[in-house]
Amino acid sequence: MLNKKPNPKLLWMQFEDILVPRLGLNVWDRAVYSYLLRHSLVVGKRRLHFAVLPVARDLGISSGPVRLAIRRLEELGALRILERSKTGHLVEMRLPEQVRATRTGRNGAFHHKGESRAAALEATDFLSTAALRKSIHDREAGTCFYCLRRTPAHIRCIDHVVPRACSGRNGYRNLVSSCMECNSRKCDRPAPDFLRTLYRQGRLTPAELDARLRALKDLAAGKLRPALPEIGK
Repeated sequence: MLNKKPNPKLLWMQFEDILVPRLGLNVWDRAVYSYLLRHSLVVGKRRLHFAVLPVARDLGISSGPVRLAIRRLEELGALRILERSKTGHLVEMRLPEQVRATRTGRNGAFHHKGESRAAALEATDFLSTAALRKSIHDREAGTCFYCLRRTPAHIRCIDHVVPRACSGRNGYRNLVSSCMECNSRKCDRPAPDFLRTLYRQGRLTPAELDARLRALKDLAAGKLRPALPEIGK
């Protein structure tokens, strides 16, 4: 428990004027953090137990963006997940002033003072610099993540697996190297559905489809990390 309730006016100013621009929070991040904040720290409680579906219903959005926002807020240090269960999440909320200030590192990577290389990687915007975008292309070894064909520099681009319109992030877990054709045809479709379309069109074999679907899961789980030796140094 907090010793006393924070000043709501000061708290809101710190959130809007400092935390939002510092962490680059998107509209869903802001909505979820604000909701959790007013049900915890604003009323004098540091910890909050909640379920995703009721939060999504109260905010008038689907559960997907809420789950992504919670994950992102934890990665950025705005909250700490203490427990996940069938009944919901137990989190410890942090005041804006308690979230460690971010700074820009080499290659445009964002990291906190004294934090680990892994934490720096999670907070990095991989669209922010040419070097970071190149690291995504290098991770795919010159092939399209979706159709597996070779992609020379002049026909390749970066694709959001979860589209920006659906609150997809610019992190390494959500960005892949893609040929321009796949990028255009996939558009805002779910990546698994697009891969199955490529299979039905004969552009992927059954084994390749299975491998691509596994790669999607590995990507989301953070197992496909780009090589960035200078992050955190």
